[in-house]
Amino acid sequence: MLAALLVVLGLVAAGCATVPGDSSVQVLRKVSDGAAPPAPPGPADGTNPLDLVRGFVYASGSSADRHGAARRFLAPEAAGWDDAASVTVLDEQFGTVPVATGTDSTTVRIRGTRIGMLSSTGAFEPDEAPVEADVTVVRRDGQWRIASLPEGVFVRLSDLRSNYRTIRVYFVDPARGHVVPDLRYLPAVPAKAQAAQAVDMLLGGPSPALAGSVTSRLLPTTGLHANVATAADGGLVVDLTRLGDLDDASRRQLAAQVVLTLSEINVGRVRLLVDGVPLLPATPDLTRSDVAALAADAADAAAPQQQPLVVSGGRVRKLGGDDSGTPIPGQTGNGAFDVAAAALTPDGSHQAVVSREGGRNRLIVGEGDKPLEVTDVTGSTLTRPTWTPGGTEVWTVVDGSTVARVITEAGAPPRRGTVDASALTALGGPITSLRMSRDGVRVAAVVGSRLVTASVARAADGSVTLRGARVLRPGDLGDVVAVDWRSTDTLVVASARSDRAVSLVSVDGLALDTVSGSNLTPPLRAVAASPNLPLLVADQGGVWSFSGGDLDTWRLVAGGMPDAVPFYPG
Repeated sequence: MLAALLVVLGLVAAGCATVPGDSSVQVLRKVSDGAAPPAPPGPADGTNPLDLVRGFVYASGSSADRHGAARRFLAPEAAGWDDAASVTVLDEQFGTVPVATGTDSTTVRIRGTRIGMLSSTGAFEPDEAPVEADVTVVRRDGQWRIASLPEGVFVRLSDLRSNYRTIRVYFVDPARGHVVPDLRYLPAVPAKAQAAQAVDMLLGGPSPALAGSVTSRLLPTTGLHANVATAADGGLVVDLTRLGDLDDASRRQLAAQVVLTLSEINVGRVRLLVDGVPLLPATPDLTRSDVAALAADAADAAAPQQQPLVVSGGRVRKLGGDDSGTPIPGQTGNGAFDVAAAALTPDGSHQAVVSREGGRNRLIVGEGDKPLEVTDVTGSTLTRPTWTPGGTEVWTVVDGSTVARVITEAGAPPRRGTVDASALTALGGPITSLRMSRDGVRVAAVVGSRLVTASVARAADGSVTLRGARVLRPGDLGDVVAVDWRSTDTLVVASARSDRAVSLVSVDGLALDTVSGSNLTPPLRAVAASPNLPLLVADQGGVWSFSGGDLDTWRLVAGGMPDAVPFYPG
């Protein structure tokens, strides 16, 4: 059984008064990369049935030795308990209440809130709902023990933090040929089993969240020619079989899948074989640096750092530094258009703006210093534009219901492409924010004030469908007003709530951390994020920056901008 961990969202580095800065803020961190904490003790003598069941749930957080710590709470007749059947992740607050009480037998009900489930391949599936399960407890030799219980385990979120780690398992984006991460969760111990488990996850294919959007160079029939093992020289040997025919590009993509995945568990060198023969004959032993260029976020990381910008007063302006608030050169800054929102590609080569035209809004796009071109995308409202990686498409939502996709090709006028967004519209409520992920295989959206993610599936005929929409942490994230991508697997969320104005959320919804709201005046209106740069939000007074650090306070970057919409290129 593969279980899961909650990745901790750390707030690090010192704050800065201007943006951009070189401080690192709120990154998704691995937990329990070393040894797991000692296994919980078994039940104490004299424990009553309610506390016994509660202790059993606590002990279930440790998966070592087939949940050996939890099995100490069982009576002999429950020895066949199938702990691998399922993993239900519970909110911290749960109850154990009596249902039927007897002298030597009683039924105890576990009652709580399910956050989601872990699949057999270690993927987290968000599914928040009330949950109840009945456990029969009997008296044996004067002590209460569990005699019958549902298959699978119930695990508190905090116990996952302590006992499991997260890894990124890599699959191929067929549209761009890069490899993209898929979050999975592994028990922290035994560490020696993690490499084989990670390879099993690769062989199992993408998680349901990315099914249909990414592919794998490992076929469903592919297996291991020999067990994953460590060679005498310290390298990890992965020997595959039944791989099928692959061209050179596909072989390199496969190498990136395997090596980048194993680097997540600190494997430095991989000897990747197919039926005993090196997959890449010229490079039998591979390191992360050999394949890093194929990672989807490599191009984003290599792009020159762009200054953050802000839309205010109908113009795009610089943000931070001595010239903060100054309109940028060109049509978006000189008043040629009444700009309501804007977006730039990571390298700054393409731009898109929402222009107000009387009572309507229109999407306008441009390349470099060339004049902007109007598109046929108009509506009473348009969301802030969002670019796909590479600057070939820009998306926006028209009137809260229609996802519009505009294709921009060199030497050709912008043209409209279709998007089947029924996965989002079926959730009910208007779509008020839509952001493309930095690897291009997902979108994050605000639908009816809820945080939603979906994958981007591209068909051979050029059509695009949003699939697998998931509402993330609806009980904790209410009144969401805006979302942006902090990284390929982390979201930053702005809410109208005063107690949780800004939050960081893992892309699968398992990890959730509240960012300090010090100095902010809710409700917020906009949020912007970029890897390794301060978070930006807009409240009623202007734009604020947060870099973490000891002070944990937001710092005013631009005041007197009640209509500000900050953004980073990308």
